[in-house]
Amino acid sequence: MGERMAPRRAEPMLRSLRWRGNLLLVLIDTLLVRLLIPLGAAGIAARQQWGLLHQWNLPPLIAIVLAVVALDLVIYWQHRLFHRIPLLWRLHRVHHADIRLDVSSALRFHPLEILLSMGIKIAAVIAIGADPLAVVAFEAILNGMAMFNHGNLRLPQAIERPLRWLLVTPDMHRIHHSTIAEEFNRNFGFNLSCWDRLFASYRDQPREGQLRMAIGLPAWRDSRTASLGWMLRLPWQPL
Repeated sequence: MGERMAPRRAEPMLRSLRWRGNLLLVLIDTLLVRLLIPLGAAGIAARQQWGLLHQWNLPPLIAIVLAVVALDLVIYWQHRLFHRIPLLWRLHRVHHADIRLDVSSALRFHPLEILLSMGIKIAAVIAIGADPLAVVAFEAILNGMAMFNHGNLRLPQAIERPLRWLLVTPDMHRIHHSTIAEEFNRNFGFNLSCWDRLFASYRDQPREGQLRMAIGLPAWRDSRTASLGWMLRLPWQPL
């Protein structure tokens, strides 16, 4: 609703065409996630007292907050690795090949990337010793924030500028979807914006400006990027 009432950019490509491909892809991804949901890992870690947080006698609320922050840091570094390692980038290109950006883009990932991401998340949950409640809270925050910062949403600058000191805003994350390499290799965070500043990957504005910047990957700039079959085959296209 917010994207329709206050869009940040004019998006001429048919919404129905893009959403059909994006939502079909997320259907596949969701089925895979349900098989590998990390709540099981959290339950095992709790029973066996595995993980860092189980070694400390912390109040439950503090332990949950620390686990959520730690998992957010893991996702930040995972995201950077998917850009840095060529084999992982092949999979992650499916997310970046979307030539328009809206809430459906937050759900657009190749099933193999979802499987790898879930494996990393399960290992992180066990290593951290995250409580099942922390896992549920983190998943809710991560998915909600991903849809928010992928949204084609215009925020007043009086709100956007101070908000991005804490959270990743749509204007901040949109830069990460630029066709320019020096821009799409910046702003890796999905939730807390501090990681990009702390690890020197923050960029404040795109070179062409928010309204003129091109979205997607230079090699693929047409409607085929909305096709489910094309998305599933993309990792095997030349780099």
